[in-house]
Amino acid sequence: MTRRIALVVNPTSGKGLGARVAPIVRGRLEAAGLTVDEYTTTCAEDVGRIAADVIASGADAVALIGGDGTVHLGAQVLAKSGMPFGVIPAGTGNDFARGVGVPLKDPAKAADLIVAGHTRTVDLAVAKDEYITTVVAGGFDSLVNKRANAMSWPKGNSRYTVATLAELRTFQPLEYVVTVDDEVIETQAMLVAVGTGPTYGGGLQICAGAEIDDGLLDVTIIQPVSRFTLLQMFPKLSKGTHVGHPMLRTLRGTSVRIDSPGITAYADGEPLGALPVDITIAPGALTVFA
Repeated sequence: MTRRIALVVNPTSGKGLGARVAPIVRGRLEAAGLTVDEYTTTCAEDVGRIAADVIASGADAVALIGGDGTVHLGAQVLAKSGMPFGVIPAGTGNDFARGVGVPLKDPAKAADLIVAGHTRTVDLAVAKDEYITTVVAGGFDSLVNKRANAMSWPKGNSRYTVATLAELRTFQPLEYVVTVDDEVIETQAMLVAVGTGPTYGGGLQICAGAEIDDGLLDVTIIQPVSRFTLLQMFPKLSKGTHVGHPMLRTLRGTSVRIDSPGITAYADGEPLGALPVDITIAPGALTVFA
């Protein structure tokens, strides 16, 4: 069993949820006999620096309390380091934690996965020299993400619902050139999403069926539909029942390029940069408690 754990806490994740669950997690780890070194971030950029310090410290593993944005920053340093990594969900979406089967609303049980010590390796996407732990989005969904990030109300996943309704009022299909391995697709679409795992936006199964350790990128293209049809599709994304829709196209490959004029790509819920973006796969790049 891992004996020395570095506990990295983002106290601002989830509007302060990170700070509230930290004592629960630390208590659970220490009660199991693990030595805990706690690090608290003061800003998002601290996460990478702290992760580097943790690797250098000789700790056996790292546990990170935060959301997908915090996990994203930690992964930049922890990827390919071989250090086991545990996540305690404390964000808005928590899609990486969801993808590796971590309990989302029970920090004590999430900590128990670290105590148990069972690990697996998972794939990461790579885009614009960054590791991506969930999904790269470009289109209607990235515009929704941008709007949701700027909102102070409502809290939780309902923020994405409100942002979706607001964007629908004016959205029009976009022109894309999507290249998956050697296949070039020129199409209009509502959105293009590329993921190593199935979900983004707090559980929307945009890449339903994606496996986080198969060495492949899953690509979803929603071709032009009416605003009403798109609105109908989003609840189905939560259950995965959108699969089979005639305007849904899915592909798999090891490299993907997305291009659409004037669109900003989002990754792990944060801005990645203007399209075009080239995405590749780093198989087994991250070792996680799961």
